[in-house]
Amino acid sequence: MSNIKVFEAKYFKRIKFYPYFKKTNRKYKYEALISLGSNIEPECERYVKLFRKILCDRRIFVTQSSPLLINEAFGYKEQKDFTNALMFLKTSVHVRELLKVLQHYENIFKRKRSFKNAPRTLDLDIVFFSSKTYNDKRLILPHVGAYDRISINVILGVM
Repeated sequence: MSNIKVFEAKYFKRIKFYPYFKKTNRKYKYEALISLGSNIEPECERYVKLFRKILCDRRIFVTQSSPLLINEAFGYKEQKDFTNALMFLKTSVHVRELLKVLQHYENIFKRKRSFKNAPRTLDLDIVFFSSKTYNDKRLILPHVGAYDRISINVILGVM
């Protein structure tokens, strides 16, 4: 594992599958950008297990992932730093189905929603979905605060 210092972030961290790049010749209807967040140990081990599970999911094809970005907690500051990453996907399932799939993965990794910005084992957010916009009580796209997140701005600026 190597660490790289980056301006507003504390550092980048490279582990198995993060970063990752794979081309595909298959046709998929949609592209999505997913953000990953965690600040409950063992984040790195959890991200590797998640990646392996997603590789076996025929509904999703991972084209690229970022290195991990370690940055300060936001919102509720009295918690451990966050480990964030981005995952670029191709899929043929509609955004609402993708949301259900991602919530299923959060449940597998015991995600609890005790209060806003609480520590979490795994947080998976759809940031962008094929340049589409949505705004209802279950889904807002682009994701709220997408352009304000250090992890998204730093990683997209580096990639």
